[in-house]
Amino acid sequence: MHVLTGIHSVREALRAGRPLDRILLARGRHGQRLEEIVRLARAQGVPVRFEDRAQLDRVAGTLQHQGVVALLAARPTVALEDLLRRPSPAGLLVLLDGIEDPHNLGAILRTALAAGADGVVLPERRSAGLTDTVARVSAGALEHLPVARVKNLARALETLKQAGYWLIGLDERAAKPYTGVDLTAPVGLVLGNEGRGLHELVRERCDFLVSIPTTGPVRSLNVSVAAGIVLFEAVRQRRERAQQSTDATE
Repeated sequence: MHVLTGIHSVREALRAGRPLDRILLARGRHGQRLEEIVRLARAQGVPVRFEDRAQLDRVAGTLQHQGVVALLAARPTVALEDLLRRPSPAGLLVLLDGIEDPHNLGAILRTALAAGADGVVLPERRSAGLTDTVARVSAGALEHLPVARVKNLARALETLKQAGYWLIGLDERAAKPYTGVDLTAPVGLVLGNEGRGLHELVRERCDFLVSIPTTGPVRSLNVSVAAGIVLFEAVRQRRERAQQSTDATE
């Protein structure tokens, strides 16, 4: 991932509106210039994290960073409200609760675009960023699929409910199979972290929890594979519904 280091470089990138994935600040650093960076970042929705200086040294690849490191985004994000205002015949969103592996994120973006999803929603914290690796693995999908970053995913789910979306959480412990829910209405598909799954608050806000039945000793699937299975079940159901409507009018 490309990085910018130093107070001046990062501040000017923010002033110019350059797409940034996140900003890392050294713990214990203070001052008006750092406060200005934090203020500009928050105004633009760029996450700010405070890290140990050793972590900044590793990310920056140099000791000369003045306690300020910015990671450039492969592309800018959109606001959730803007995503919902876009005209959409699909009504299909993918919400990712803490996907940390950039390869998984890139693969999900690629599959979501192929399935006709309207966009992907990510939390600002505890999530892979829109890095060069994500862009490469997405095979170009990142250039076409809108991505929204939100401060609080559970709150974003409430916003989607108010907008008329049904929220379907994927959970390997759920009794209901993914084929047992109607995916033809406006749907938000919610997928959890590679290891922990869905956070409890996120799980509670889902209208349905579904699982993908498996055989053999391994019960869980890679999250990007699971996303593809359920997304294309939505495609199948919607095509079938459209065909039924066509047949009924003939």
